[in-house]
Amino acid sequence: MATWKLLLLQDSASPLMEQLSFFHDHTLLILVIITILVGQMMAGLFFNKLTHRFLLEGQMIELIWTVLPAITLIFIALPSLRLIYILDETNNPMISIKTIGHQWYWSYEYSDFKNIEFDSYMIPMNEMKNYNFRLLDVDNRMVIPFLSQIRMLISAADVIHSWTIPSLGVKVDATPGRLNQVSFISTRSSLLYGQCSEICGANHSFMPIVAESISPSYFIKWISKMIEI
Repeated sequence: MATWKLLLLQDSASPLMEQLSFFHDHTLLILVIITILVGQMMAGLFFNKLTHRFLLEGQMIELIWTVLPAITLIFIALPSLRLIYILDETNNPMISIKTIGHQWYWSYEYSDFKNIEFDSYMIPMNEMKNYNFRLLDVDNRMVIPFLSQIRMLISAADVIHSWTIPSLGVKVDATPGRLNQVSFISTRSSLLYGQCSEICGANHSFMPIVAESISPSYFIKWISKMIEI
């Protein structure tokens, strides 16, 4: 979860987020190298007094500063394209969950099981317990088993929302009349917090997302309990 002291990305809870973190570090390293080189060249130009009055062209240096940026962009583009295809891939999901964005709450449907549907509202301030997080906890969490392929089908009932959990590396628009799909795997048991990331009206800041990642055996017990209800 993001806190006031957090300077970097959230700890990854899925293989996709791990790859996104690696790509972030890879790109940042290239940017740091470019910044240092350009800064050094600019400092050299400012502080030396060397001039060449008869310099009209330099084809070799122009070729070099055209080719080097192109090679640099290739080093950034290749892992970026690889990540885009990995993020869109969905292979043999174990569970399909449908989530629908409303003004201003989320509803979830476990379509693989019988009659498991519920709404997820933010817990109001006057109903919060000491262990609840302000503006982030909900009354009904989305429960998923860890180390299992989860497919999310995302839509909206009124305006555009965005279903987002940063530690899973998931951010998908919930668009009325359209069904978007995303796949992810949670690698550990944890509470994963997110929020709507598309401005959707007055209470946009008050429709958080909480995914509870638990072991498959406890997930089966939870499913059985929900079916009985």
